Amino acid sequence: MTILVTGATGNIGSQVIQHLVERGADVRALVRDPSKARFPAGVSVAKGDFLDVDSLRVAFDGVSTLFLLNAVVSDEFTQALIALNVARAAGVESIVYLSVIHPDVYVNVPHFAGKFGVERMIEHMGMNATILRPAYFIQNDLSIKDVVTGHGVYPMPVGEKGLAMIDVRDIAEIAALELLRREQAARPLAPTRLNLVGPDTLTGADIAAIWSDVLARPVSYGGGDTAAFEQNLKQFMPPWMAYDMRMMGDRFLTDGMLPEGGDVERLTTLLGRPLHSYRDFAAQIAASA
Repeated sequence: MTILVTGATGNIGSQVIQHLVERGADVRALVRDPSKARFPAGVSVAKGDFLDVDSLRVAFDGVSTLFLLNAVVSDEFTQALIALNVARAAGVESIVYLSVIHPDVYVNVPHFAGKFGVERMIEHMGMNATILRPAYFIQNDLSIKDVVTGHGVYPMPVGEKGLAMIDVRDIAEIAALELLRREQAARPLAPTRLNLVGPDTLTGADIAAIWSDVLARPVSYGGGDTAAFEQNLKQFMPPWMAYDMRMMGDRFLTDGMLPEGGDVERLTTLLGRPLHSYRDFAAQIAASA
């Protein structure tokens, strides 16, 4: 049978596909423009869009397991529900859904609330699923590396509670392993949730200290002003999205993104190796700066 990967050309989806191919899976990638898709040999490509129901029906035909990844867009919830309904009608047996950590806590953050709604729909529909709940992506900080290396300021409003940041390479490999576990099971597996976290829970000051160390010059933590954060983001993204990110920053400050007991050990066992650290990420950036 076939594993369908959505978000296939993105940073996570493309790595999920690579892991699946290396492990001998039959993989189909859902893409908007097949002419721009570059995948390993053997990957079949289905042209489609979450809002094009007929294209989804074709793409889901013969699929047994689905990796569902929805981008943060204004109609993310609608896209996900359409995909779930079409998947169920097509007889898809198992799902691995990329949600977000603490969606039941960050209830006023639009894209968190949307993903929590999708989780509830998966449960309500009785679908066999693994819900992956990743914390803040380490690679998100690629967008501010020039500020850090050029101006000596770490600007993200991480706060003092701490974030258990996770590397997207770990997310992708865990997703692939869960897809294979469900695809290869002799019978449907019970629903499960996994918090995806990194090995360290870091405050804004902790992250600034790491950058100071790897760059061998002072870097200060300049976050905490989420209003200024929103205004800056509006230069690069739609206002609704900048506001969404500000709401997330506010919850960083009040709640953090903290792992639960056993999360790190569980993921390390699953991967059979240590999780990638933020320090390793920063050191790589510093080496190329």
